[in-house]
Amino acid sequence: MKMTFRWFGPKSDTVSLSQIKQIPAMTGLMGFLDYKAAGEVWPLEEIGAYINEAAASGLECEVIESVNVHEDIKMGLDTRDGYIANYIATIRNLAKYGVKVIVYNFMPVFDWLRTDLAREIPEDGSNSLYFDEKDLGAMGPIDIVKKTAEGSKGFSLPGWEPERLKELESTLKRYENISADKLRENLKYFLDAVTPVCEEVGAVMACHPDDPGWPIFNLPRIAHDLDGLKKIVGLNSSKANSLCLCTGSLGSNTENDIPAIIRHFGTQGRIACMHIRNVKHLGYRHFRESSHLSKDGDLDMYAIVKAVYDTCPDIYVRPDHGRMIWGESARPGYGLYDRALGACYLNGLWEAIERGSCSQ
Repeated sequence: MKMTFRWFGPKSDTVSLSQIKQIPAMTGLMGFLDYKAAGEVWPLEEIGAYINEAAASGLECEVIESVNVHEDIKMGLDTRDGYIANYIATIRNLAKYGVKVIVYNFMPVFDWLRTDLAREIPEDGSNSLYFDEKDLGAMGPIDIVKKTAEGSKGFSLPGWEPERLKELESTLKRYENISADKLRENLKYFLDAVTPVCEEVGAVMACHPDDPGWPIFNLPRIAHDLDGLKKIVGLNSSKANSLCLCTGSLGSNTENDIPAIIRHFGTQGRIACMHIRNVKHLGYRHFRESSHLSKDGDLDMYAIVKAVYDTCPDIYVRPDHGRMIWGESARPGYGLYDRALGACYLNGLWEAIERGSCSQ
């Protein structure tokens, strides 16, 4: 297991590389150029600047997140081939700097959704990301976009870039005629184009699950349970068609057995990386994000890490969304302190599991 940390770059992250490097057993980053709009080519010099800065701090960057897929590809429009060509150019550029895993998602419009970015946790006074479907009430997609922007503390939020949302109304209208099956068909078209390039350059595509784990605003969503992920893996037989399993995204849906999902795809060699976090269920489609500690949420973190150890021990992982604690002010979900605690907790579980296995 390679422990990594998400870093948004020197101009837009409150966390420094020197702080990340000081977290025990931290080997590298899951990188991100947060200023690149979906459909843009990521230039070699910008990729190199990011990765070389990380390397100078003693951190590798073999995983890149959020190379966002343009909506025209998801909708299967005539313009998609141009955007796929740009995506392929980005894959080639990333591979030249040693990137081995490219994380993406195929969620229409919204990469993730919360109804509160800083809900206070009564037990300890910290705050965390929160979702209650009842809070959507009469709000439509445009209302939730405005609310999310207001709660972002001025930081960019991955998946909520203004360029992607400026034509929101027309995009939502187009999705009215796109079913889940059609969305999968469009994903297959994309994968069939990019996986041969990934095989050529030694990289894999890792699909991130829907967040939260069910349909939103009547949009088609295809990656929030075991069956849906099986269908995605079945779209293209190449091992370059892989998964980024996020325990929080999948765990938002109480029907998902996260360790079983890990074991299913881990034994097939189809998990390239993981985001590991815990969630606390508060009701039907109602949850908040908690500390990584098992008892603070409703996911069995020991069973999750044991499933990784047993079936895919060499993957990249990172602690995912953290609470805001100790007076920190940062991009919602991406402060230093609670994610650092999460990394230490996961490393502690790993060491205990490893030592227990060796003594048997």
